[in-house]
Parts: sequence; C-alpha cells; structure tokens
Amino acid sequence: MLDQKDPQGRPFDKNANYAATAPAFLSLWNIESFYGESYIVQDVSFNVHEGEILALLGRNGAGKTTTLRSIARMDSPELRHGEIWLDHKPLHKMSSHEASREGIALVPEDRRIIQGLTVEENLKLAQIAPPIGWSLERIYELFPRLGERRKQDGVTLSGGEQQMLAIARALARDIKVLLLDEPYEGLAPVIVQEIAKTLNIIRDQGITTILVEQNAIAALKLADRAVILDTGSVVFDGTAQEVLDNEELRHEYLAI
Repeated sequence: MLDQKDPQGRPFDKNANYAATAPAFLSLWNIESFYGESYIVQDVSFNVHEGEILALLGRNGAGKTTTLRSIARMDSPELRHGEIWLDHKPLHKMSSHEASREGIALVPEDRRIIQGLTVEENLKLAQIAPPIGWSLERIYELFPRLGERRKQDGVTLSGGEQQMLAIARALARDIKVLLLDEPYEGLAPVIVQEIAKTLNIIRDQGITTILVEQNAIAALKLADRAVILDTGSVVFDGTAQEVLDNEELRHEYLAI
C-alpha cells in the first residue's frame, strides 16, 4: 500500500488543513466512505490535474464507484473523514447539488436516461437551471448521431448512443470535472473507440475526467495517469504507461 502524502510530499497529517497548498485542480486527502457501517473507502488520497484523464482502476469491490460518488457528494456513501478540494473549494462540505453547481458531473453506469423524453428534451432538461454549459448546436457537432436522433425517445437509442447522450447531458451543464462510471460497459469495440475519441476532444476543452472502467487496457490507453485501488485503498498512483508496462502490477491488481 502507498504511504499517503500531503501536497508537499510529506507524510499525510489527518489533522492538517491543506486548502491553501493544494497543488492540483482536484485533490482527495484521506477520504473514508461508508455504506451504513460497511467501510468501503479507506484513507484514499490522490490528485488530479486540470484537463487530464485519470483512470481509476481495480477489481470489483475495490471502491472505485464509491470514490466517484464521494467526489460527486451523493447522499450515499457517507463521507465520514477526509477532505475533497476542487480548485481550492471544499467539496467535502457541499451537498450533491452544490457540487454540481461547482462543476462536478457524474455519469453513472446505468446512464439514467429519462424515459418519455426525446434526446433533445433530455439535454434541455439539464439546462433548466444555471450554470449552463455547451449549446445544443455544439453538442450535436460533437455527437452528430444525437443530432440525427434529436426527436427520438432517449431510452430507445442503442447502448452506445445512450452513453453519448449521458455524456452530452453532462456537457449541457458548465462542468469542470466529468466522472464516468463504466462508460464502455456492454459496448462494441468500434463504439468504445468512438467514445474514446470523444473523451479526447473533451480533454482538449480543458475538462478533467476520472474514468472508472473494467476494460482496463482501453482506459489506460486513453488516460494520462492511473490510480489503482485494492480493498478500498490506493496501491498505485502514477502514469498510465507505467501500468501498461508493468505486467506484474496488472496481474496482481487488475487480473490482466
């Protein structure tokens, strides 16, 4: 297991307040998250820099989704210890609604496309309240297939198209951090490649992305950096290429 470090590279002090010295755009410091009395995430710390893609990897049950939900400040899990800072603002003190207003967008594994609404209605619903992000024209330029199907009921789209709609709906808000939970799940390789190209374009717009994905190789080929969790704790924090080059690490913690 990695020794936890503060922003200056010193041993982490649970009683310290590092807001003024945060080196990264998004920082997690010793977060501990629970579902009821079940201890899921244990002393997790890592940094994500603005405009990079971070692959958050690990076996099933390692705490990846719990970490994403903790960043998004969802009602569950319960964050009982630690700090989460976004551009020097304390996410750990915010509700999910407040975190959303600050630019955090979570795209869950089930995508949550609203039944009975067209593609365009799903997008417009995301723009009802500020802060408003990309215009519909800009979204359709990035996702031409959504433009072609704008009047179609969102839940009748293919799996890949629904994933595009879920990402597009996030971009309809003014976001700074995109949290993606298993975006490649159940998709054909050609669609995975298409979504990866889209995420590269989103990165070029300065949006920071954290990607949780069981297709670890695909995620690593896309990502700048990787963090690997095992039983709720960080066991690796480095470049994506380091993981691709380390067969022993991949076998031990990713089973690939």
